[in-house]
Amino acid sequence: MAKIVVALGGNAILSNDASANAQKEAVQGTVKALIKFIENGDQLIITHGNGPQVGNLLLQQQAADSEKNPAMPLDTCGAMTQGSIGYWFQNAMQEQLAKKQIDKSVVSIVTQTIVDENDQAFEQPTKPIGPFYKESELEQITKLHPEWTLVEDSGRGYRRVVPSPQPLEIKEYPAIKQIVDAGIIPIVSGGGGIPVIRKGDQLIGTEAVIDKDFSAAKIAELINADQLIILTSVGGVFYNYGKANQEEIFDVTAEEIQGHIDAKEFAAGSMMPKVKAAVQFVQKTGNPAVIGALEDVQDIISGNKGTAIHQ
Repeated sequence: MAKIVVALGGNAILSNDASANAQKEAVQGTVKALIKFIENGDQLIITHGNGPQVGNLLLQQQAADSEKNPAMPLDTCGAMTQGSIGYWFQNAMQEQLAKKQIDKSVVSIVTQTIVDENDQAFEQPTKPIGPFYKESELEQITKLHPEWTLVEDSGRGYRRVVPSPQPLEIKEYPAIKQIVDAGIIPIVSGGGGIPVIRKGDQLIGTEAVIDKDFSAAKIAELINADQLIILTSVGGVFYNYGKANQEEIFDVTAEEIQGHIDAKEFAAGSMMPKVKAAVQFVQKTGNPAVIGALEDVQDIISGNKGTAIHQ
């Protein structure tokens, strides 16, 4: 039985419809793919993003902000989306396990990720959250939220970006490891975990969003996972993505792909953190990582699709 950490992107949860019912339906489809790992005899650990959800929740909070009902800060909104998305995945996975007559328990864990208060990310926000905006909407959005930093995101529009510090430690990892060792399926580190800074005996929440792929790699390292699989909307890693000489990579060493990372050949807001996290896991553990499409799960399990990164 292999211990596999699966990191899910936003496409696994949210499409164009941000309603709860639409997101739960998307999660149902995602879980039907993930159940294949369980049927294969693997121990599954699920992590997921929350960028669109936490961004939308912040907008709702700000729209209703008042003296008697003040808006919740970003770290608390992160915890709220961990709970809601974790509930959707937990509920959907329990349903699929029952249909398959598989006797396994599922649990969601509100996860805190410790970061360094001196991380340079706090000086340069890079992590996209919330919806996409058209260029024509920028002036109005800037007037409403002058404190926001807005950047163009992979040709799909403009999004708000917030600091994205590196995860130093997953506070709950000993409990996660015990749960995994007990054969229970955990849903952890939603949105990369709630970013907290250690102050003596306290963990203080901070205004940031941790990249879920880096947190997934850290969890995979800490629980001695056999494999890290990062599922996204594309079939794998491409060199020269979107150009005439685009090349899909199926099997690559961490050393080779590190050279392309150093040359900044991947999109900063999308593929770059995925390849960095995958390489980090491979270098720390010696175990392989795969980047591939959610729809290709069965072929990824079989080793026929996705980009496999190894030593």
